[in-house]
Amino acid sequence: MKRKAAVLFSGGLDSTVALSWALSKGFECSAVSFAYGQRHSRENRSARAIARRLGVKLYEIELDFPWFRASSLVGKGGRLPEQKLSAIGRPGDIPSTYVPGRNLVFASAGVSLADAIGARAVVLGPNIVDYSGYPDCRPAFYRALEKAAAFGTRQGDRGERIKLLTPLIKLSKAGIVRLGMRLSAPLELTWSCYAGGRRPCGRCDSCKLRAKGFTEAGVPDPALK
Repeated sequence: MKRKAAVLFSGGLDSTVALSWALSKGFECSAVSFAYGQRHSRENRSARAIARRLGVKLYEIELDFPWFRASSLVGKGGRLPEQKLSAIGRPGDIPSTYVPGRNLVFASAGVSLADAIGARAVVLGPNIVDYSGYPDCRPAFYRALEKAAAFGTRQGDRGERIKLLTPLIKLSKAGIVRLGMRLSAPLELTWSCYAGGRRPCGRCDSCKLRAKGFTEAGVPDPALK
């Protein structure tokens, strides 16, 4: 019997590589994506297309947390930051695109899914090397949450620990691109741009970090063809 995993999945570069990694390790994956009032639905469409391509069941969750609108990533009112690449992710500098507690909410939903389907792992795609300065991308956050899950789930009560696996946590964006290429992940279907639209804006933090990753990996971004 295959091991099961719940995968947090946005349709972006990192989560797609994380999902492909889990499949390569022999996990039977169920993915979960979220609509939480983002400026656009483009990444959710990518999530559906990638899940279909990979043959993975996708649960789509809608959240309406009014306080998420404090982030410029949610709704259409706030201005997206356009920082120089060298300024992105500076220590202590949390950008306006930070969504309060988002990864805590998402990871908790992943643990809930894992507990419901009997999965012993939740796979997530954060990384701390090339990131935008979000505090909920740090390894200590996921270690602490894994400990909490051991006390707050049916499986944990039985002594069957649910692991939180973050295979990309110490990779650069270039490392993530290279891993995705090795795994034949459908990178051409991924979407990273904060702004939405027909094509990536090329100006937001996420676009700049993605472009840096493909440039340093020495391969063209297949999503731009």
